Parts: sequence; structure tokens; C-alpha cells
Amino acid sequence: MAQNSEILIDIQGLRTQFGRIVVHDQLELQVRRGEILSVVGGSGTGKTVLMRQMLGLETPARGKIHIFGDDLHRGDSDHLHYLRQRSGMLFQHGALYSALTVYDNVAQPLRELGKLPEDLIRDMVYLKLQMVNIGLEHARKMPSDLSGGMVKRVALARALALDPELLFLDEPTAGLDPDRSDSFVELIQSLHAQLKLTVIMVTHDLDSLFALSHRIAVLAEKKVLVIGTPEEVIRYPHPFIDGFFLGGRGRRAMEALPEKR
Repeated sequence: MAQNSEILIDIQGLRTQFGRIVVHDQLELQVRRGEILSVVGGSGTGKTVLMRQMLGLETPARGKIHIFGDDLHRGDSDHLHYLRQRSGMLFQHGALYSALTVYDNVAQPLRELGKLPEDLIRDMVYLKLQMVNIGLEHARKMPSDLSGGMVKRVALARALALDPELLFLDEPTAGLDPDRSDSFVELIQSLHAQLKLTVIMVTHDLDSLFALSHRIAVLAEKKVLVIGTPEEVIRYPHPFIDGFFLGGRGRRAMEALPEKR
């Protein structure tokens, strides 16, 4: 992990509430520039909601979210849009537009800028597809013609279209077989190093969790229960951590930890 300890995201006193249901209460979290931070937690702990709040797609009931030093919710809509442009999001199932080709899916964020010539957009789309190992012969295909692994890669290319500093990954290996999952993890590792990205990832996949994470934040009891390296988190005494990390799957994934990190 990069040694730069600059805080890129700073969350203080966050409260998330839906009706009478409180999901987060006084939650605090800091994300460092250049790291891959994974967020884990049981069902109902608000992992994806927290990610959407960091993207400015949802607003917490209380608390502050600072990104790049700016209060995410204090500025006007133009400022929020500017902050969002510095972030990319890979949704769990890709969320490609089914009526658009591969090319047009990746081009869509670039066209939304409203000021780029089409020949430059073409060059940028081809570059992003090459970065995620999608051959240009697939550019005119529809999402329905792609395998699950290719959908993930095209969605990743779209997330990288605007050269973001922050990359959010929601269950990036969900639905992939072990070989494709390993290949996708290697792609994320390569892009993280090449592009100097800061990555926030939600995942249940222990293999990718241990392979990628510099730090892990565990959501429980409506807050970040513990945050630290995988080794530090595993040592924290809590029933969720014991069940999640120290079962048979967790032990098998941990066996490969020294080689992968």
C-alpha cells in the first residue's frame, strides 16, 4: 500500500435511518489515499448504503462526509456533480444499459460531459476497453451477448471512463466462477497500481477480500466495529468476526494470505 496517509474520505457522526429503523449511528470512518479498503458486515448493516452515501447518491440523516477535503452535502448540485466525477462505481451486477452497445455504455459518462468531440471519445473508449482486457471486436456487441465476466469488465471500463481518483466496487466478484474471479482480482490489483487509485470495496468473497485489502472495516452494532489490516481485524473478539473469518472458508482463504499480499 502507498505510504501516503492523507485522508481522502472522512466520515464523522454518520446516522442512517429509514423510518424507525436506524442502520448507522455515530459511525466514523476514514479512507486513506492509495489504499484498498474493504467493508464487510452482516445482512442489514448498511454496507452498500454507506457506499452510496460516499458517492453522494444518498444523504444520511445526520453526520458529515468529507471527500477530497470538501463537505459532500454542503455545496450546490454542480459541486456535488464535480465530486462524483472524481469517483467511479462498479455495481454488483454491472448495471450496463441493456439498450446500448458495449461502446456506448463506456462512452456514456464521457458524452454526459457535453464538451468532448466524438473522435476523442472513441479513442478514450477504446483505451478503457483495452485496460480491462476487452478486445475491440466486442465494442459493438450488446450486453446480452456478453458473459458475466465480460459484463464486469465492461462495467469497470465505464467506471474508469472519467479517470477517477476513487473507485467503488460493490461485490466485484459476485457471480463469477473461481478462475474468472481470480482473473478479475488480478485486474483490479494491476489497475490499482497503474492508476494509483483509492479503492473502497464491499465483498463477501473471502479470497478477494484477503487478496486485495490493505485494511478492512467491519460494520456491526450500527458502527464501524473495528478497522485494520486483515491480521488485526481477525484478532478482534466478536461473534460476527469469528463466524465470518474463522470458519472453514476463512481459514482456507487465510492460508494464501502471505503469498498474495
